[in-house]
Amino acid sequence: MQTLLNYINGNLTEPASGTYIDNVEPATGQVYGRIPDSDASDVERAVEAARNAFPTWSAMRTEDRSELMMKLSTLIEQRMEPFAQAESRDNGKPVWLARTVDIPRAVSNFRFYATAALHQSTAAHSMGSTAINYTLRQPIGIVGCISPWNLPLYLFSWKIAPALASGNCVIAKPSEITPATAFMLSELAIEAGFPPGVLNIIHGYGHKVGKAIVEHPEIKAVSFTGGTRTGEEIARTAAPMFKKLSLELGGKNPNIIFADCDFEKAVKTSVLSSFSNQGEICLCGSRMFIERPIYERFKEAFVEEVRKLKTGDPNEEHNRMGALVSETHMEKVLSYIELAKTEGGTVLCGGERIRPEGRCKDGFFVTPTVIEGLGQDCRTNQEEIFGPVVTLQPFDNEEEVVAYANSTRYGLAATVWTQHLTRAHRVAAALHSGIVWVNCWLLRDLRTPFGGMKDSGVGREGGFEALEFFTEEKNVCIKL
Repeated sequence: MQTLLNYINGNLTEPASGTYIDNVEPATGQVYGRIPDSDASDVERAVEAARNAFPTWSAMRTEDRSELMMKLSTLIEQRMEPFAQAESRDNGKPVWLARTVDIPRAVSNFRFYATAALHQSTAAHSMGSTAINYTLRQPIGIVGCISPWNLPLYLFSWKIAPALASGNCVIAKPSEITPATAFMLSELAIEAGFPPGVLNIIHGYGHKVGKAIVEHPEIKAVSFTGGTRTGEEIARTAAPMFKKLSLELGGKNPNIIFADCDFEKAVKTSVLSSFSNQGEICLCGSRMFIERPIYERFKEAFVEEVRKLKTGDPNEEHNRMGALVSETHMEKVLSYIELAKTEGGTVLCGGERIRPEGRCKDGFFVTPTVIEGLGQDCRTNQEEIFGPVVTLQPFDNEEEVVAYANSTRYGLAATVWTQHLTRAHRVAAALHSGIVWVNCWLLRDLRTPFGGMKDSGVGREGGFEALEFFTEEKNVCIKL
């Protein structure tokens, strides 16, 4: 039985309450560990540690902070396999996926921000012989980073890396559903030699730890990734306190396929974009719009490819899909499949819970599901499911499909498949999405801004935008 600990003031410590939460392995449905059931008193201890650490950490040369972060990145890379195994066991995703995507991206996140911080620049404005203005960017102080369960270390590191690189001290909360790699990271932070109090990692429930982070008056900025409803609650609390907020929330992403697409690439990539990580990625395309002349052909090819996806034990390399993250989430996904049927949808493939033989017989597995025949305004096509469920809908012209794509409360990402250059630019500009991929999906450059429109969030992560978020801008005017 694995017991995790909080990381506060450079030490691994038990929660003040002395109580723990069961940690369940999604692939087996069995409890395999315990995590701290922390509360506001643990957050207070972490804030005190961060308060004491901030003067030295913020005054440290950027090169020295960068060196520590590069060391941490290297330590993760050296332990790639243990991290991948832990991520898979905790989340349910295939080990091969954690090994090739999740953990390498965490390594890259630390390296990117360790070096990006060395190349920041600010503007200067001359007023002729009268005065000169220049801009300083200074760390905020103590910041809160709250990450989700779907890409645990990947997104955890994407928040804390720019915060640390900018000279802030961090109070971080990983998801209580997938805490293992955050705990492993705290062990490596000690090994790397991070000063006590600079990075603090507190485990526990959102309504205890997350709430305490958001409410604490000394935590001046909060970066959160998760559900839109939770984001609304955070905004209601933080806005009157004038905290800086970065909220990366839900998505209901359209995948638009025009008749002139590269058919084979569009089919294969669309399968990937719909069902990667069991569909538990905020960027997955869950609404597929296919131009009518190729609708039947595309549907047949797409369903054929989806049926080839093997679902089962995450430890087996041939399985493309693992378990959903929890029993509660599995029941939610299954309930939407039943809802789709009542709304008039036809399930073309999948839509069932499966129980693999052997150790995974009690795991939380759902087969990849494709549904057609639903109206654009039904709940299945408007609400975020966040699982292996995709709907197919035909369209007749560009104006119609843009209206369909923009019809939800969300505006995170979209994919457009066409060989027509002018159309690609026109449609990309018309879509209400923070990210638009043309003839590809999840092709990411860490220098680019990431975030959504409408109810998909506030602000941008990634690139220099993240470094700017975790700093305060100050104009200095000197009269000559």
